[in-house]
Amino acid sequence: MTTTTNARVLEHPTRDQIRLEEVLHALADSVRLRIVRDMARESTELSCSYFDLPVTKSTTTHHFRVLRESGVIQQMYRGTAKLNCLRRSDLDALFPGLLDSVLAAADAQDGREGGAG
Repeated sequence: MTTTTNARVLEHPTRDQIRLEEVLHALADSVRLRIVRDMARESTELSCSYFDLPVTKSTTTHHFRVLRESGVIQQMYRGTAKLNCLRRSDLDALFPGLLDSVLAAADAQDGREGGAG
């Protein structure tokens, strides 16, 4: 039997495959942290075009891939749009308090820097 790969189906780690070091790596980048903060604030699926990032489109694609492959976000296609959502329930179940702590720390850092985030 031959299997075909569908470019519209994106690979994601299962909850059990999500590793702390990969999540921390994904969250350590300021652009990726900005994406996660926007997703946490909006609490809904967001298209890639929602994010106004100070990087090229190819770099944006890279950042979303790192977030997806680390298990921080889930991406799915709806028509021609690629939608993104935070895997909050998975992250909270695996690493209780981690996401909230990182988000609170990022907010506190912005406060110290005068909101430059």
